[in-house]
Amino acid sequence: MTETRGILAYGAHVPYCRLDRAAISGVMGSGGGRGWRAVASFDQDTTTMGVEAARQALGSTDLVPEALWFSTVAPAYVDKTNATTVHAALRLDAAVPALDLGGAVRSAVGSLRAALVGPGRTLVVASDLRVGLPTSADESAGGDAAAAVLTGSATDGSLLAEYLGGASATAEFLDRWRVPGDATSRTWEERFGEQAYGPLVDRAWAAALADTGLDADDIDTAIVTGLHGRAVERLAGRLGVTVAGNLADTVGNSGAAHPALLLAHTLDTAEAGRVLALVVLADGVEVLLFRTTGALADGRPSRSVAVQVEDRADVAYPTYLAWRGLLEVQPPNRPAPNRPSASAALRRSDWKHGFVGSKDATTGITHLPPSRVGIGGGAVDDMEPAPMADTGGTVVTFTVDRLAYSPSPPIVFAVVDFDGGGRMPVELTDVDPAEVAVGGRVAMTFRRLHTADGIHNYFWKARPVRG
Repeated sequence: MTETRGILAYGAHVPYCRLDRAAISGVMGSGGGRGWRAVASFDQDTTTMGVEAARQALGSTDLVPEALWFSTVAPAYVDKTNATTVHAALRLDAAVPALDLGGAVRSAVGSLRAALVGPGRTLVVASDLRVGLPTSADESAGGDAAAAVLTGSATDGSLLAEYLGGASATAEFLDRWRVPGDATSRTWEERFGEQAYGPLVDRAWAAALADTGLDADDIDTAIVTGLHGRAVERLAGRLGVTVAGNLADTVGNSGAAHPALLLAHTLDTAEAGRVLALVVLADGVEVLLFRTTGALADGRPSRSVAVQVEDRADVAYPTYLAWRGLLEVQPPNRPAPNRPSASAALRRSDWKHGFVGSKDATTGITHLPPSRVGIGGGAVDDMEPAPMADTGGTVVTFTVDRLAYSPSPPIVFAVVDFDGGGRMPVELTDVDPAEVAVGGRVAMTFRRLHTADGIHNYFWKARPVRG
């Protein structure tokens, strides 16, 4: 008997910053449009966003992944595996393999399909940072985000959504492309893409229904997405079912991450027993069918997609261009940071990537950063690991530094008292200096401190807890 597989947990990350599309034409005289697009901050990349999405997914379950797959078309590194950084930030065991499965937008949904039909518990993380030339359609329609899905079987735990089956249709045609080294994509004429996708949608949709024994009337909601907006909009109507919203006006199209992001957004409010279809147009068509279960009510992540969409602040268009390297501005008047040490990072990986301090077994005092010598009694090597990444804290005091090196000054540093013990100075992110106050609550988030000599220096910052 074939085991029932599906989704054990899921999570998403939508960056705090937004770009008002109307601001584009206000500066450039053309481009832009209505609504907002999500913008990764200067200290975020696809890896850090993937970590945050994965933390949301794993925060709602006690299950541990047996494999980690990371997919993006905008990797922070090539040659080096990016999934290993996500692996380290999540503090997964060394026996858990971490692999990059990227290079094309379709790789992300392909990884999800492979995990749904394969053995074991696999955490599939998809992340994307969409960049377009100033005033282009890609610039205004794009968006930055990440999503994560933990797949497995009913024997692993309660499935939030059962995977019913699906189908795939593949064809070789030139719709969208980007050669290595380019930051932006190019596209062929829109009508051509729509014509190419049409028969593929019909074929994959019919095959998916036949594979599952369902009719179109059995589908409660279809999630239809892809970077070819015209094809998605026109062809979705041919399915004959209710189509979910696409977050175009609040997030934008997050490319490789968008299928899982929209799936997470739909699961956030879906009732039990609903049949969902995920239809993805990318160098072909993928159709995945799910049925939600009663476990969904208690298995949702702590921060829904809608909550993250509402938690936002606008960023100026010139600032956005500078963050993406599309506008050269005066660099900070301080020396750039030195290249991070690979050997030091390896020795302190639990602290650097996992934010694990140490707790004196005798006095119970938490040391941040970890220490071999107890500050209370002087005992040596009498420490226990103290994971702090999921521990909230309170601002005790803070300073706004306008002189220290930063691509986006000023820097706000705060001394934070962590719940249950532990105190340390932490850089704040996603913050307006005017809103910081003593007594404010913060949560930890994985970010990129700086990049030097092509090496990304990842560590943890604190973000204000709003609302």
